[in-house]
Amino acid sequence: MTTLPFQTARDIRDAVAAKRVSAVEVCEAVLRRIEAVDRSLGAFRAVDAERALERARTIDRERGDTPRLPLMGVPVAVKDNICTRGLATTAASKMLERFVPPYDASVITRLQEAGAVIIGKTNCDEFAMGSSTENSAFGPSRNPWATDRIPGGSSGGSAVAVAATMAPLALGSDTGGSIRQPASLCGITGLKPTYGRVSRYGLIAFASSLDQIGPLARTAHDAALALGVMAGPDAYDSTAAQEPVPDYAAALTGDIRGLRIGVPRAILEQGVDADVRTTFFAALDVLRARGATLADIELPHARVAIPTYYVVATAEASSNLARYDGVRYGFRADGADGDDLGAMYNRTRSRGFGPEVKRRIMLGTYVLSAGYYDAYYLKAQQVRTLVRRDYESAFDAVDAVAMPTSPVPAFKIGERVEDPLQMYLVDVFTVSANLAGLPAVSIPGGFSRDRLPIGFQLTGRPFDEATLLKIADAYERDTDWWRAVPPV
Repeated sequence: MTTLPFQTARDIRDAVAAKRVSAVEVCEAVLRRIEAVDRSLGAFRAVDAERALERARTIDRERGDTPRLPLMGVPVAVKDNICTRGLATTAASKMLERFVPPYDASVITRLQEAGAVIIGKTNCDEFAMGSSTENSAFGPSRNPWATDRIPGGSSGGSAVAVAATMAPLALGSDTGGSIRQPASLCGITGLKPTYGRVSRYGLIAFASSLDQIGPLARTAHDAALALGVMAGPDAYDSTAAQEPVPDYAAALTGDIRGLRIGVPRAILEQGVDADVRTTFFAALDVLRARGATLADIELPHARVAIPTYYVVATAEASSNLARYDGVRYGFRADGADGDDLGAMYNRTRSRGFGPEVKRRIMLGTYVLSAGYYDAYYLKAQQVRTLVRRDYESAFDAVDAVAMPTSPVPAFKIGERVEDPLQMYLVDVFTVSANLAGLPAVSIPGGFSRDRLPIGFQLTGRPFDEATLLKIADAYERDTDWWRAVPPV
């Protein structure tokens, strides 16, 4: 029982299906683990123990009458910007502190149909706006490898839950790196699928042309299992792609001979921590020894990806968050009832949103305003097209593009809060995949001299998550970084 939280999702699924262990035993072990370690980490916003145990009991009753489900009995933690029926979904904001959705997001429905057990909601940056999980209205999450450091963001709580073995699998959302960056800084695997591969129905919107739900897991195989369950068309989301969903797990053969991996060396020349650089090139050596071919490539517009992203993302955030006005649902500031409409809006939004969200709303409103739209938003969309074309050109010659996930290991809590630009630059290697709508995965690649996890990232062709997962799995077979567990 004490070892169950340390098992992979695949191992738990197989053990439950074979009746070597019950879903209830797994659930109880995970809940005890959360109770034991989460006080010092702040990964969870809410733990739904009663419903999780009831769901586990149902799985145990029915498992003899149904075929083996892909995630039978597997506990799953869910980022708190993904709707869960009857369980508060706050997006880590005072604005939605009391919001209890009357429906499940499509990914939640699919996970439960696959036998998963939803155990709770994880902390995140408010409305998924941030790279450190310090912007939560309910306090920061802490990196389990060093609790004075950030876990990354915005899906920091989900990454901490998996890294600290409080859940074998978690969901996050990725708008500019919010799955991959915390996965890197916490030493786990995080996958951002192609835009449209996974339904966004039930995801609280940040930037609608960039947002994508994806899994955080200990292994590439577990990420493949989760993606296979979640991916596919959805009648509730018109942007969900009609592309067929392959058997991702079946693609994990360990054979990557002949695959071509592109390395954009020019963008690695400045601003990359020495340990990150060393780890990255060591990871490439492992892949080359496995039979992959390395090739130098150019991504000419990567240097302008950050400013492009922060124009597009803030503009869409300004539009999406206009709905939180104190009228329709969510928070309304005390004393606002007697105000005129404008004063009520002002009071509610001033108190309901945190500093980072307000900063991005104001930036987005500015770039969309009369006289500035063409100079900023329209121009950013044009540059976004150039970023996508850079990748299209690269994929004429290679099968995947490799780069670090984060230019630095986890930094200390509070270190960059007063310098938003330095915080934004943490996403320098991740935002391009969102701008181009491409799949990307972060894989555990090693540790810094301070014993802080370092990940490396692979970006692939649209809807070719299978190749990324195959490379990630092959790398895991020759390394032990993914087996490391933090000292909590």
